[in-house]
Amino acid sequence: MRVLGIDPGIAITGYGLVEEREGSLEALAYGDIRTPAGDPLPQRLRQLYEAICSLIEAHRPDVAAIERVFFGRNVTTAFAVGQARGVALLALAQAQIPIYEYTPADVKQALVGYGSAPKAQIQAMVRMLLHLPEIPRPDDVADALAVAICHLNHARLAALR
Repeated sequence: MRVLGIDPGIAITGYGLVEEREGSLEALAYGDIRTPAGDPLPQRLRQLYEAICSLIEAHRPDVAAIERVFFGRNVTTAFAVGQARGVALLALAQAQIPIYEYTPADVKQALVGYGSAPKAQIQAMVRMLLHLPEIPRPDDVADALAVAICHLNHARLAALR
């Protein structure tokens, strides 16, 4: 199964394409999509949408996993992330890719067994599980790979039921 993981953001959206083959995980592609801070919001959202559509076209994921983000403090950031998340969901839905959503606690639980694990521990686990030479940077990329791994773990457990 080929999973496109997405960590949405207006300035930086992380993505990671992870495939499971015979019980082993492989990172096929990962990186970030950046939009210029000085550009108007509608233009930044269009750029994000087009980049995600290009990723879908190039890599043909079977499913997508996206982080469900919760904010309690900065309302402006929450709205911007929500808009970026909506654009990502639209691109995936238009491509008819099944979408699975996970909270940060779900991702932490799936990777290290502890829903309040520190970010550094999750990043180290992503590097180890995917046999990467170093932790992917920026953090958004490691987060996107983590959400893809989370879905693969959930799918594996669901298949056992």
